Amino acid sequence: MSEYDVVVLGGGSGGEAVARGLAGRGKRVALVESDLVGGECPYYACMPSKALLRAAADGRSWSVATKIRDEAADHRDDTNTVKELRSAGVEIVRARGVITARGRVLAGSQELEAPDIVVATGAEAVVPHLDGVGKDAIWSSADALSTTELPQRLLILGGGPVGCELGQAFARLGSSVTLVEAGDRLLANEPAFVSDAIRHALQADGVTVRTGEKVDAGPDGWRVLAAIGKKPRVEGIGLERLGITPDTDAGLAIDDRCRVHDGLWAVGDVTAVAPYTHTANYQAKVAVANLCGETARADYTAIPRAVYTDPAVFSVGRTDSDGVVSARADIGETARAVVEQHRTGGRIELYADPRERVLVGAAAVGPAADDWGAELTLAVKAKVGMDVLADVVHAFPTYGEALEPAYAELARLLSGEDR
Repeated sequence: MSEYDVVVLGGGSGGEAVARGLAGRGKRVALVESDLVGGECPYYACMPSKALLRAAADGRSWSVATKIRDEAADHRDDTNTVKELRSAGVEIVRARGVITARGRVLAGSQELEAPDIVVATGAEAVVPHLDGVGKDAIWSSADALSTTELPQRLLILGGGPVGCELGQAFARLGSSVTLVEAGDRLLANEPAFVSDAIRHALQADGVTVRTGEKVDAGPDGWRVLAAIGKKPRVEGIGLERLGITPDTDAGLAIDDRCRVHDGLWAVGDVTAVAPYTHTANYQAKVAVANLCGETARADYTAIPRAVYTDPAVFSVGRTDSDGVVSARADIGETARAVVEQHRTGGRIELYADPRERVLVGAAAVGPAADDWGAELTLAVKAKVGMDVLADVVHAFPTYGEALEPAYAELARLLSGEDR
């Protein structure tokens, strides 16, 4: 029996961050992972997808684009990451981990014991059933981002961020792409103007977009990419031995300290809370602080959401119209859009609480919105007053200038001038 202060079950972004953070504060930590340490983000998701999108936007050939993609993903080799973690004091256990009792994990043939266990097992792609098509013949996003094959015809199931990003990338790289979304619009969690803009952008790149439809059978001669979502990986890790019934829809329920119950914690996609890499890293920071005897509480009101299409999408906080005051501005009216010839550059919408007179949400679609929209995250998180935001000066010429008329309009509306 090997004893530690904390055993981390799963070496994805969240698990790696927990292990690294705890080791840096003198804790004895074991990180249990049977696959690549670092998880999907660096090897099969965030890094290769953004590299592929950039290469496609630059007009690179498929062979060059895949080389750039694979370099960004460290050729799916975690040697350097493992070396860094071990140098930081983390014990890497290359095995599948299963909780056998409170405070105990069986990792391969090795038994690990610790007063605290952190579950960071992530999520796995949902693979639909299609008549005439075996599961092995359907790509997940990880398959699409590691393949050497450029499909002549690609059918993408799902109009969320992954489907939209990969649809645009493969279309620009030469595939004939059809994207099918069962719902009535793309990016359904964002405002309708965002959905409309991205649909227009995809169609401009030659993607056939079909919404309000379902696909029950795989068409002959097409490669199928399933991008309909992921489910938390809660089964087969021994949660039942702790009296927890695994729920692949709701994930592992945590409190605002990232604690499931005494001695058991969870971070990342397994919690089904805002499933992004930056959320996992944020939860890791919260969990590490609490595991080290501090009091830290997670606040998810200002977790940013980005889609790295061209144009890009950025949103944060509330983007509904219930009980808020809203204002909008045209990004194409900025001097930067004129210089870069993005006259139909996109739009920004801001949403404010009329009682507190603070920004509670924002949504934008436009060039580099994923970058210049970052100030909106701070504004929502800090509950910055609209009078302050209306007085912010942005450098000229930048896309961020599009925020100024929207800030001013919100401040005017909240002052009661139009009531």
